[in-house]
Amino acid sequence: MVSPTYELTHLEALEAEAVHIFREVAATFERPVLLFSGGKDSMVMLHVAAKAFWPSPPPFPVMHVDTGHNFDEVIEFRDRTVDRYGLRLVVTSVQDDIDAGRVIEDPKAGRNRLQTAALLRGIREYSFDAVFGGARRDEEKARAKERVFSFRDEFGQWDPRNQRPELWDLYNGRHRKGEHIRVFPLSNWTELDIWQYIEAEDVDLPSIYYSHRRPVVQRDGMLLAHTRFLTLGEDETPYEATVRFRTVGDATCTGCVESTATSPAEVVTEVAASRLTERGATRADDRISEAGMEDRKKEGYF
Repeated sequence: MVSPTYELTHLEALEAEAVHIFREVAATFERPVLLFSGGKDSMVMLHVAAKAFWPSPPPFPVMHVDTGHNFDEVIEFRDRTVDRYGLRLVVTSVQDDIDAGRVIEDPKAGRNRLQTAALLRGIREYSFDAVFGGARRDEEKARAKERVFSFRDEFGQWDPRNQRPELWDLYNGRHRKGEHIRVFPLSNWTELDIWQYIEAEDVDLPSIYYSHRRPVVQRDGMLLAHTRFLTLGEDETPYEATVRFRTVGDATCTGCVESTATSPAEVVTEVAASRLTERGATRADDRISEAGMEDRKKEGYF
């Protein structure tokens, strides 16, 4: 008699790995926090965390590093989701750092790089020792280098040449007071995995991830939403287009793509045919240099 075998699907295996990571952190750290912007990756991360600890709510708060240049739809979705899950929301604001003179804003650049100071300040003020992030290795080559448990020193900095081995899914979270660990439960997921999971699990997302009409501006080969935060150049004229966003961040540097996809299934088909990651196609702040993301991560960025 042949004994039955139990095999996980590809998505079930990814989910099980993420559940294990969440539970490992909850068991070994005192004050974890989940970074939550309302974007698709942080929403999938929250969805998995809720399953990991059900029927109790996730045993940690969520934190949003607020640039002040957000899409209105995303902020509304963030607040609604936090209420629905019964979570405590911590907001650390870039504007507070600008007002206090801790960082200097360049009107010609977005505020994404300024998030580092606000993030590190939030970690220090609340004494968080583990910080869940939604970064994935397929997004960008610097993120491809990073471990699931990523050690950060007392200044919040990352050293890509000094990382801990993670053989057999064994994670080392040892750290001294003032240091912390960034944890990436979705490291091994791809954008296609994310969208297939969203479809399979019926994960709610902000409306801007699906096709809609909005005013846009063509800039440096990208379509940027014409919002109250975007300063137009002399030769730039807004026009209406049918678009959706592949990723969500600061409205001044997050581009959109022309699309007619109005459901997760249609987005899955679209993503499967794409040859550019969402950050490579729609994030102007990643185009500063070949090593731009790695330099920012060394400083303490996500």
